[in-house]
Amino acid sequence: MTKHKIYTMSFAKVYPLYVSKAEKKGRTKLEVDEIIRWLTGYTQDELEEQLRKETDLETFIKEAPLINPSRALIKGVVCGVRVEEIKEPIMQEIRYLDKLIDELAKGKSMDKILRS
Repeated sequence: MTKHKIYTMSFAKVYPLYVSKAEKKGRTKLEVDEIIRWLTGYTQDELEEQLRKETDLETFIKEAPLINPSRALIKGVVCGVRVEEIKEPIMQEIRYLDKLIDELAKGKSMDKILRS
């Protein structure tokens, strides 16, 4: 069985799209970074290293230092699919990140996005 092509995409190619989406709605790169760090447990330096290495998305998720257990509170639809119903673990983690960035772009407060 072949992997979904999103798994092999470089995180460094997807990241600017997240930042652009946020900035178009008046949010910041710092907020995007905070969301990514919250979800994955990467420090800022580790996140920047992953970008420099052009790590693929699958590896980025698999090597995440500490996937946040509160991610189970993330609910909703991304790309027409409910994130809480995605069966494949790596795809679900990728879609959790997509959903958080969507929430940022829609103007949600960081407290709500980070399930504080």
